[in-house]
Amino acid sequence: MYNLILFGPPGSGKGTQAKIMQEKFGLLQISTGDLFRAELGNQDKGIEPTELGKEARSYMDKGQLVPDSVTIRMLENHVEKNPDVPGYIFDGFPRTEAQAQALDGFLEDRNETVSDLIMLEVDDEEIVTRLLERGKDSGRADDANEEVIRNRIEVYREQTSPVYDYYDAKELARKVDGLGSLEEVAARLHAIIEPSI
Repeated sequence: MYNLILFGPPGSGKGTQAKIMQEKFGLLQISTGDLFRAELGNQDKGIEPTELGKEARSYMDKGQLVPDSVTIRMLENHVEKNPDVPGYIFDGFPRTEAQAQALDGFLEDRNETVSDLIMLEVDDEEIVTRLLERGKDSGRADDANEEVIRNRIEVYREQTSPVYDYYDAKELARKVDGLGSLEEVAARLHAIIEPSI
């Protein structure tokens, strides 16, 4: 089982590269954003929230962060529904060291471990350019405002980047240049992943 954390700041290309790897290697991409959307349901489309979704909503409605324990349970549900894949790509998770420890514990219970953390390195100005461009089509307000984007980069540096150090201490973290064409970045990633699968 190959378990990859695809890591990097917002706009570094994690989601796009995870989709490419999912197609090439059969790994299952697990995006926390997608997990939340699936659990929260969609009232407009008549899709009811799950029990976990209702629990998450109770925190969100108060403006609070959803606790790691709830996020991990969503992750567990998704993994257990897809037992026949050769591994998982964790996209956008873990975001904190506490989440990294929770992920390690969950995998340990399954006699598995994180195989690699690969960080896509992209400089701040490129991230701002990419997200402003994405904001023209995505409809996401947080992609359309440069001040908000720079704040997201800062939050990433302060809260999320320590996850890299956590896995680096276990000799599982690597950096890959996230600049270039989709194909060039994918080739760099595949060169690391292919020998391990």
